[in-house]
Amino acid sequence: MLIAVLGLATLGTLALFFVAAASTHRRRSRPYVLLTVAIGLLVLRSVVGIGTVLGTVPMVVHHLTEHGFDFLIALLVLSAIYSVAPPSVPD
Repeated sequence: MLIAVLGLATLGTLALFFVAAASTHRRRSRPYVLLTVAIGLLVLRSVVGIGTVLGTVPMVVHHLTEHGFDFLIALLVLSAIYSVAPPSVPD
């Protein structure tokens, strides 16, 4: 059951990645690139999860990569937001 859920999550995230990549190709802007990379990391998280369930990725490596990807995803999303936010004007 777990492998089926991870497989569906991977396929859904991969589809979202392809949509993001197409959008990035059309817009060619920094925020789109950052968000596409973040979604790509979500795909890799799912792959690592599947590898852990199948026994090819040790649990220690699983935790290090998953939490490392979480940090990078948050950093990329915040960078994308920061790059489109207008600078604040002091009163």
